[in-house]
Amino acid sequence: MERRLKHAGYEVETYASAGHLLDRLPCDSVLGCILLDVRIPGLTGPELQDRLRDLGSTLPIIFLTGYPDVRTTVRTIKAGAEDFLTKPVSSDQLLQAVERAIAHHSSTFRQKVTLDVVRAHIATLTPREREVFDLVIRGNPNKQIARALGCTERTIKAHRHRVMEKMQVRSLPELVSLAERIGVASAAARTAADVLPAL
Repeated sequence: MERRLKHAGYEVETYASAGHLLDRLPCDSVLGCILLDVRIPGLTGPELQDRLRDLGSTLPIIFLTGYPDVRTTVRTIKAGAEDFLTKPVSSDQLLQAVERAIAHHSSTFRQKVTLDVVRAHIATLTPREREVFDLVIRGNPNKQIARALGCTERTIKAHRHRVMEKMQVRSLPELVSLAERIGVASAAARTAADVLPAL
């Protein structure tokens, strides 16, 4: 399998055990995937999959097995496996699965980079700007936010303007969309309910 992949132009690294892979975990920023046998020394393939997910690895996993069973297949796919191949695997099958997995990794990595940038922008907000941000993305008008935070509408407009600048957006829908993508909007809903109980 290593030979076939190298022949197709892929860089290949092999690991003797699950522990060996965990000790030398490939960097997520390099596009790739993990080919993982269900039965390996130490941890099983599905157990290693769980450990990799806990470590935050986004590398797609293609499972291989000579002993397919429905329960393992379903478990690994539900846990995010990219594919599940039964040995012997033809070169075409293998290369197509690897190509799909790498394309998927490229897409998820780009998304992760984008979300990391959004989180970095949010981290630059002052505590007051963050309060305004949380209330704005819930759809509260400036007047309501000003009453809730005990300041003037003009002050809220200024904060709102700085929030838009720091988040590098030009419109409220764009701001809300970013907040939704990183899961901030649902947390903001709880905050808004606490801050604006009577409004």
